[in-house]
Amino acid sequence: QVQLAESGGGLVQAGGSLRLSCAASGPFSRYTMGWFRQAPGSEREFVAAINSNGISTYYSNSVKGRFTISRDNGGNTVYLQMNNLKPDDTAVYYCAAKVGTSVVTTDTYHNWGQGTQVTVSS
Repeated sequence: QVQLAESGGGLVQAGGSLRLSCAASGPFSRYTMGWFRQAPGSEREFVAAINSNGISTYYSNSVKGRFTISRDNGGNTVYLQMNNLKPDDTAVYYCAAKVGTSVVTTDTYHNWGQGTQVTVSS
């Protein structure tokens, strides 16, 4: 199994940027990766996903055009570049992994990180 550890969260003003990282152990290149987020009082929601070789990506409508997911299979890391952040982006962000080659957008991942807090002030 792969173990995941997110980093890069913090407090930023609206319009600012953050880059989240998720370091993985194990056979990283076998896994499709995703980012999810959960705001207080809300259910966890899909943000972005990338397939195992990094060619295919998918985004939720709420972040499309502002967030970019990427991965470095040699460095066992997946990234989420977040630009033009909005207060509605405030949440705990989780990375997730699932064995397979295709993008997965549903909450069916098998491995999860502990999460990193992102707070966007207005």
